[in-house]
Amino acid sequence: MQIDGPMIVIAGAGSGKTRVLTYRIAYLMSKGIDPFNILALTFTNKAAREMKERIAGIVGSSEAKNLWMGTFHSVFAKILRIEADKLGYPSNFTIYDTQDSDRLIASIIKEMRLDKDIYKYKQIRSRISSYKNSLITVRAYFQNPELIEADTMARRPRMGDIYKAYVERCFKAGAMDFDDLLLKTNELLTRFPEVLAKYQNRFKYILVDEYQDTNHSQYLIVRALSDKFQNICVVGDDAQSIYAFRGANINNILNFQKDYDDVSVYRLEQNYRSTKNIVNAANSIIDKNQTKLDKIVWTANEEGSKIKVNRSLTDSDEGRYVASTIFENKMQHQLKNSDFAVLYRTNAQSRAIEDALRKRDIKYRIYGGLSFYQRKEIKDVLCYLRLVLNPADEEALKRVINFPARGIGQTTIDKLIVAANGYDQSIFEIMENIDSLDLKINSGTKTKLQDFVTLIKSYQVMNQSADVFELAEHVTKTSGLIREYNKDGTPEGVTRMENIEELLNGMKDFVEGQKELVDSTGSLAEFLEDVALATDLDNDKDTGDSVALMTIHLAKGLEFPYVYIVGLEEDLFPSAMSMNTRSELEEERRLFYVALTRAEKQAYLTYALSRYRWGKLIDSEPSRFIEEIDEAYLDIVTPIEERRFNPMLDADIFGDVLPDKGRSSTAHTFRYKPAKSRNIKSGDSKKKTSGEFKLRTPKHLKPVSKVSGNSNVVDTNLAVGNRVEHLRFGTGEVLKIEGTGPDTKAEIKFSHGGVKKLLLRFAKLKVIG
Repeated sequence: MQIDGPMIVIAGAGSGKTRVLTYRIAYLMSKGIDPFNILALTFTNKAAREMKERIAGIVGSSEAKNLWMGTFHSVFAKILRIEADKLGYPSNFTIYDTQDSDRLIASIIKEMRLDKDIYKYKQIRSRISSYKNSLITVRAYFQNPELIEADTMARRPRMGDIYKAYVERCFKAGAMDFDDLLLKTNELLTRFPEVLAKYQNRFKYILVDEYQDTNHSQYLIVRALSDKFQNICVVGDDAQSIYAFRGANINNILNFQKDYDDVSVYRLEQNYRSTKNIVNAANSIIDKNQTKLDKIVWTANEEGSKIKVNRSLTDSDEGRYVASTIFENKMQHQLKNSDFAVLYRTNAQSRAIEDALRKRDIKYRIYGGLSFYQRKEIKDVLCYLRLVLNPADEEALKRVINFPARGIGQTTIDKLIVAANGYDQSIFEIMENIDSLDLKINSGTKTKLQDFVTLIKSYQVMNQSADVFELAEHVTKTSGLIREYNKDGTPEGVTRMENIEELLNGMKDFVEGQKELVDSTGSLAEFLEDVALATDLDNDKDTGDSVALMTIHLAKGLEFPYVYIVGLEEDLFPSAMSMNTRSELEEERRLFYVALTRAEKQAYLTYALSRYRWGKLIDSEPSRFIEEIDEAYLDIVTPIEERRFNPMLDADIFGDVLPDKGRSSTAHTFRYKPAKSRNIKSGDSKKKTSGEFKLRTPKHLKPVSKVSGNSNVVDTNLAVGNRVEHLRFGTGEVLKIEGTGPDTKAEIKFSHGGVKKLLLRFAKLKVIG
């Protein structure tokens, strides 16, 4: 195996990228390379932990602890803490998350008295983030007339002023946001050559996972650190580059061989995850992209089932199809809920799937919802702890200075902010010296502010000797937080108390875990950095046997035996917002490729002919991605059709039917377009269907009653006590039957829908017991 020099490993989906990196690191160490000289960069803490555990199993845990291994942000945060003084920051600087940044930007917009409907804080934060990832500093912004003009044309001429104020306020608060961790590292390595030389000599061997996901800022840092020795190994798959919206640049991996001399190229083309049908179908899709590296992914696995394509009339029908087939697969093959994943393009699509799974009593879990650390009560505790470490942290102070209530109102806080800006000090410093300043604050309020300062300082004293668990337990009790949430006897209040308890449990686990690490104490600083840099999936704990529901972006790196890709419709997937250029469309195709290659045994593709968007029912057409898959790998369960509505008017009022139609005017049909020479199936039939067919009720849900002629007599086989199944309400028990003829009604208690009265001549019920 090659030790020195640049190398790229082009790895297909399911080919074992993490395993390659793990064994390369272990091999380097076995050849006498000091682990202190190895830097390994990943995109999630979870991946870093797994790799470290595997390496420890090969070379021993004591040596594995000496590796510099982690996410880009965590490794660069570590470097910045060591070198913070060179940039004018304290070593215990706060790391602002998205919520903190949003709150600060919203405050600046309010203080500047700008129209919040034009200057929307989330859009402003996103724009600032893109500036930083493109290395456009405040100075660079004001030197770029095109940027200023673009913001002026977008009716945001004060964009630069907001950016400048945001950067200054973060600096004064001793805080960096996520993007600063990259921007400031670039600044450090550019402005201080001695620092660059120090880390070039330290990291003689650099390894980067998921290189296709690196942005321009990350790329420059890796180039700078590896420039001296050029012992760099990158692993990635251009076909899985799906984070352009976060600034990821696919050209980083495409141009790697141009960036370094004598690059060794290795290809991992065997897929160990999926069946032949899935691998070949995925290849046929990604082959449509023009921008790609050459590789042919193959597998020695079994042929497997064809990919099932299902058409539903509505998004609710789509949800019911997903739930019913999961239920059937579980029963037929003795599978667990955790064997299934439902992937969608946008989070909003989960609703119909959730409704259907609930009615089938199938346990599920949504990934990517509100993170545990973003919940109000958790943020309250963490902001107290952030103040202990960094009293200049303005956002943390504003959040907790009057929670629980201390009689410090918004007017007082506004006066403190104005004074802090005027004296160029932090709010905490203003409060410390409040007696010597003329702030027109009454003596009672001054006393309350001084009491708050004393409280925080007492926590700072305790922090010098206590670990994070002991400190947090003390803070939650003495700050009044526990008392405040205990007063709330509602279910929400109880949940908040449970969440705080879970936070303290997590801190205890953290302290115990840190004992295993070199140079670690389980301190408050270590814990807050761990929380700030954690991602949603890093914090996930096993919550039992559940179907996984998540966006495709979150599914990257995961695998499941059975995968449903839902909402495969034009303007949804591919997204209407991502079809303006070829590069955008190719990224959407790569996203579909990632989704399909998550499946090990069976993949389902589903789409609906109509879907609710913003409360309106919109007609849809199948995604082009379905057509792009080689038909040899597809099993089209229902034909691709054009939607036809049953008219509400009688056609006879418009005259006779034209003679060449040859059919009754009242025979409302669906017409489908045969997809080339595809063998199209309808239901279980294996014959090719004719050009039209009548819309029928699904076989498993025939009406239990029928009206005989015009006699108003309803024949029914339904009886009180029967167990029935309904398409919308799920399973239930018949409590009562009343009425006669076409007015016969049944009162049914459904497990999820409650008690419903249904008119039997319209109800489509299946008797199941």
